[in-house]
Formats: sequence, structure tokens, C-alpha cells
Amino acid sequence: MKVLVTGATGFIGRHLVEALPGAVVAGRNRARLQALFPGREARVWDPAADPDPALVEGVEAVVHLAGASIFNGRWNASRKKKIMESRVAGTRWLVQALRAQNSRRTSVLVSGSAVGYYGSRTRAGASLCESDPPGSDFLARVCQAWEREARRAEEFGLRVVRLRTGIVLGPDGGALARMLLPFRLGLGGRLGGGQQIMPWIHIQDLVRSIIFALDQAEVSGPVNAVAPGLVSNREFSRLLARILHRPALLPVPAPVLRLVFGESAGVLLASLPVRPAVLTGAGFAFRFPGLEEALSDLLAGGRQ
Repeated sequence: MKVLVTGATGFIGRHLVEALPGAVVAGRNRARLQALFPGREARVWDPAADPDPALVEGVEAVVHLAGASIFNGRWNASRKKKIMESRVAGTRWLVQALRAQNSRRTSVLVSGSAVGYYGSRTRAGASLCESDPPGSDFLARVCQAWEREARRAEEFGLRVVRLRTGIVLGPDGGALARMLLPFRLGLGGRLGGGQQIMPWIHIQDLVRSIIFALDQAEVSGPVNAVAPGLVSNREFSRLLARILHRPALLPVPAPVLRLVFGESAGVLLASLPVRPAVLTGAGFAFRFPGLEEALSDLLAGGRQ
């Protein structure tokens, strides 16, 4: 299958392209794409210009991962606008390019989203699945607007999968890479009270779930890309420290997080007991359903 990947230079994109021999990579800088992915077809896209159907010509599927990082600085009005527009405008541009293509070879769009759709507020009781309603905070509004633009591709016959991704754990990027230094120095610990549920997924399972969604015609709509093994932030911190053979003695109180990160601290303190109901219901088998086996694989027993 010939698959166009936007956001190919990002952490998830790099792993996905490596797993897709026929991937076509898309980004703003062709030279950087060619340097990172030698031998791969590279296409330039610019959401600030008019939609270009040539971007999607000849591809059977599109995986759309592009979007500004939510953790690159404190959230002010300018930063929040960039977070929103990078997702909404970029997805709108891509869907318009898909609508305008001369052929109809493209049949599926897997578009990124996030578990932030459900809102950054503590929820007690039952877990969250794809049919649960959205939250109302900033990230929930971003995800709703983002997904709304992706769904427009359904109007002209594309199967659209909206991939609500949790915290992605990998050895070379994402949240885990940022956690390793303080934990290795013995400075790690829970965030806030530590009771908040952290929805996570091993990078290998995320890549496999994307490929699964591309291949399985019955998978459409929202898909929670999270592992089934739910853990609290306290449990995550203790397990990471144990695998690294370090103590986890220095919790970061919630007021300190809010002082440092401002509004975005809500992402770190949110409790989101999200379940992968659609994936498991469709027969997807996780290689790393539990956190201990995932961290042990990623950290090679603490030696990395």
C-alpha cells in the first residue's frame, strides 16, 4: 500500500515510516525529508498556500500526524492559536487536497487526534471509551475541531479514522525521553497527588495500530490508541524508578506544576481512564498491554 505520511519527521512519524516500505513522506522542507528518509519519495506541502491535489495523487491512504507540539513553552494566546491552527488549518488543507484530486485512488484517512478529547478533568468511576462525550477545556476543543475537519473527508467517500493517542512511550523521543534524566538522577517522582490515570502506549503498538487501522476496512471513526493496562501516575513513577534502579522520592506538587507550566499543567494532572474499546473489539492484539513489560522492553532492564 502506498501511504502518504504527514508529520513524518516527528517522533511517531519516523517510526511509522520505518514500518511502511511504501511510505511517501510529506513536510515543508524537501531537503530535510530527503536527508532523514533517503530513497523515499518526498512531497512538499504548505497549508498556508492553496490546497494542492498533487500532494495526494497516486496514494492509497493518508496518515496525517502534523501539528505543533503542545509542550513547547507556556500557553499564551499566541501559543494556543498556533496549537489550534496547526491542526485545524492543516487538516482542512489536506482534506481539500483529497477532495480535489483527479483520481479517487485514496480510500482511507487516518488522522491524528488525542485522548485530550475527553477533557483534562478528574473523572471517577467507569473508564472512557470512544462513545463518551468530549470535555470542554482548551485541548478538548482543539481535538473536537481537529476531528471535525478530518470528518469532512467522509463527505466524498473516504473512510476516516480519528486516532486518539495517549502518552506515547519510545526510547528515542516523546514523554519517556523527557522523563529519563531526572529519574536516572534520582530526582523523579509523582506529579501532583499521583492518583491521576495516565493513558499510555508503546511506540511499537501505536505504529501497529495505525497499520491495523489502514488495513481493516471495518475500523472507522474514533479509535483510542492506548494500552489496555491502565496505571496511575504514582504507579508509573514507581515502576519507572524501579526498572532504572533509582528512588522516586521527589514528587512535584500540583501548585509547582501550575507555576511552571501554567494552563498546560492540566495535561499532566488530568486523570483519563481511557480504554481501547474499538481496537480490542476489532481483534487488535497488543504486544505490550502492561506497563512493566513495555518499560522493560524500552529500557532494556535499565541499561539504556
